[in-house]
Amino acid sequence: MKIFETIELEQTGAIATVWMNRPDVHNALNELMISEIIECYSEINNRDDIRIVVLRGRGKSFCAGADLNYMKGIAAFGYEENYQDSKRLAKCFHIIYTCSKPTIAVVHGAAIGGANGLLAACDFVYCTDETKFAFSEVKLGIAPATISLYVAKRIGEFGSRDLMLTGRRFTGKDAEWYRLANKSLPAEQLDMHVAEIVKTLLSSGPDAIAACKKLIFDISNKLGFEDAIDYTARTIAELRASKEGQEGMASFLEKRKPNWVIE
Repeated sequence: MKIFETIELEQTGAIATVWMNRPDVHNALNELMISEIIECYSEINNRDDIRIVVLRGRGKSFCAGADLNYMKGIAAFGYEENYQDSKRLAKCFHIIYTCSKPTIAVVHGAAIGGANGLLAACDFVYCTDETKFAFSEVKLGIAPATISLYVAKRIGEFGSRDLMLTGRRFTGKDAEWYRLANKSLPAEQLDMHVAEIVKTLLSSGPDAIAACKKLIFDISNKLGFEDAIDYTARTIAELRASKEGQEGMASFLEKRKPNWVIE
């Protein structure tokens, strides 16, 4: 397992936890962290021994957005350098969004600017009631461009207008109301709730979950309604005939747990 400089990959059984590990700057994003997140999720996506990916931040915050020194460098870039840098950030969010494993963001402290792209790209987001969120880009004379694809999918057009145009700060409970977070909880309940979600996910077939994620991605982003009719019919036929599908149906009929369940 590779050792990274700005993040840590920790594995417990079938669960991988990606820790952003720059606590002295509230896990602010810089070029190296972005590149390491891309590399880490690429590795995770190709590993059969990992079934769930949890994204967290060390220290007092999940992620405070862009690092100040990183921003100073970007401010001096011309258009082409800015474009290439933005493409790298866009790739970071996309690789989380398209990960074949279930992805969970566990958010505390603060999630500012680009941090919301990281969490919005995950399948599940859980935060503490006290977490402070903000799409603060407009306060800097820019727009939350690369994160908008994922945030708008979660909270819709007019929720995005409300939070992105004002750049105002809001709390975990507000994030839950806007559906940016699946659930906001008191800090002492957060880990227990995440553990329950993980247990639920581990009771489902890993190939089925990957297929389900691809199904949702394709019908949401790639296929028109008419094309999706045949596509979905083919998908369920393939899954029923698969080794995992056969085991799942056999275990149901035999009233036993399927062989992928981890107690």
